[in-house]
Amino acid sequence: MSETGVETDARSARSRALAVLRVRSRATAVALLPAAGAVVLFAAQVTGHVDAGGGVELARLILTGTAVAVLVAAAVIGLVISRSRPAMSPTVPIAESAAPDLYRLVRDLANRLDVPMPSAIALTPDCDSWLEDRAHRARAPKTAAGDTPADAPGRTGPAGRTGEDPDRGAPIAPVLIIGSPFLWWMRVAELRAVLAPVVAGTGPAAHPDIAAARRFVRGLDAAVAVASEPHRGPLTRLVLGAVGRVARLLLRACREHAAEMERGVAAAAADRAQSVDYGLRIVAQEQVGLAYAGWDRLLTRVALPAWRVGRWPSRLDAGVVAALTELSRRDRLAEGFTARLGERPACDLLEEPGAVDEAASLLAARLFHGAPTEPGREWAPVDWQAYPEEVVDRTWRTEAARLHKVLDGLGERRGSQGATLARVLDRLTVADSAPISGSAAVTPVPRIAPDDSPDNARAAAVASALSAWVSREETEGDAAQAPSPGQHPDELLWNEGMVPLFPLQPPRSERDLLADHVLAMVCCAAVDTGGAVPGLDWLDGPSLLVGGRRAGDLSSRVFSLVDDGDAGPLRSWLATQSIRTDKPLRLI
Repeated sequence: MSETGVETDARSARSRALAVLRVRSRATAVALLPAAGAVVLFAAQVTGHVDAGGGVELARLILTGTAVAVLVAAAVIGLVISRSRPAMSPTVPIAESAAPDLYRLVRDLANRLDVPMPSAIALTPDCDSWLEDRAHRARAPKTAAGDTPADAPGRTGPAGRTGEDPDRGAPIAPVLIIGSPFLWWMRVAELRAVLAPVVAGTGPAAHPDIAAARRFVRGLDAAVAVASEPHRGPLTRLVLGAVGRVARLLLRACREHAAEMERGVAAAAADRAQSVDYGLRIVAQEQVGLAYAGWDRLLTRVALPAWRVGRWPSRLDAGVVAALTELSRRDRLAEGFTARLGERPACDLLEEPGAVDEAASLLAARLFHGAPTEPGREWAPVDWQAYPEEVVDRTWRTEAARLHKVLDGLGERRGSQGATLARVLDRLTVADSAPISGSAAVTPVPRIAPDDSPDNARAAAVASALSAWVSREETEGDAAQAPSPGQHPDELLWNEGMVPLFPLQPPRSERDLLADHVLAMVCCAAVDTGGAVPGLDWLDGPSLLVGGRRAGDLSSRVFSLVDDGDAGPLRSWLATQSIRTDKPLRLI
């Protein structure tokens, strides 16, 4: 698009910024109105334009008292808004010394686009990139290592200059936040093409009106968040409640203008960036979608099972490459895929990619899962080579042990052989002569929709008790990682006991929960008696390897048992693999 289009979008953004600032000016005028009235009335009395009398004197006193009350209230509201901490995205800060080539790439982009250089670069454990203004006066949160991030406001930035307070000088350029999976999956040229429209956004951000409007909106948003926090003192609740109502009123008044301002900023940045790597950007956007798909699959299928047992994979970004490579091998996604992998990966722009990957992986565990599920357990890293033994096998045996504890609680005796797969099969199998806890025989009920309770009444009783058991464990874990009274959410974020901000999956249904535990029991039996081994599939997560090959179609056989009480398909497979069901298993 022509330069005229860029200027048009920028002009629209500036006009909307002025509209936001007019809301602030009107609010200030309303606060000053009683004081102005009192001054006018007092001046009129002094100059003799108004006759002194009881009514005029009373009006002047009332107006003066009202003015003082309004000014005090306005000062309190302004103080809360100006001192509230706007939310900052949890990131891994990257100093220029740790990635000189990456800073050089971004600086070259800024020069080509004729926009200011971002004040710093940070990574997020997600597939997205954006600019974030961190120039507000706030105490920066501590990193996982306990150090203040290098890109904290007011410090000497990686570009070698000290940021100025926006209230006293030019606005500080925002921080460039890059999705860490992009660095490992994309090639250098692709990353440059993806970052071009993002870096271009530093141009509009440098305009004083836009920077002031953004600062005002962020302050209002932060004040609303502060007012929503629990407070113990009645006076504090009263004051902050009033502040919150005023902040919400002002946000509603400027919401439309702020949204249109951001659209104009984004449009101007996109228009300006069209001159940089335009042809390559189409290919790069395809890689963005592919990276997102691989990242999502890796988190839900591979990382989540590890997080549930208190382990965090320390090379998640490297895992993205492995997962997408495997996906390409299976589905033949694109021509020339091998040649593309031969180009320089963007992670080569980092001095120590492994250390950065580890930091991003730990942050991902804290953001998407929180503290370890088991109370009192600390996070422990795990590399991909140890994943099958430390995660897959441990998960199976933990779930198998839980299932047997639930059966014990239902009054189901283990018998002389102890914790065996046969005990589980017998308990869930429905037959004409199989009573349930001394009751009459059970006939399977009609099938209902999946994600509900199992159709098999025997399985339904176990699934309900199992779901209650898991809920108790999760409640204990939540209690262990609950914030202390008065603790700010940003402070909680960097503690070992933080809660997840972005849960990956909804709670499993009773049916799926029972099926997972039965499958874990089958896998334990296969490992202990059938010579199978735990494995890792980059796309599907934990897997059972029998004879060096992944065991397939186990889930349908397990659901046949859970839903219909029919153990025939599963018993047939166990017999084929020479897996014994009567041998006690090693549990955790």
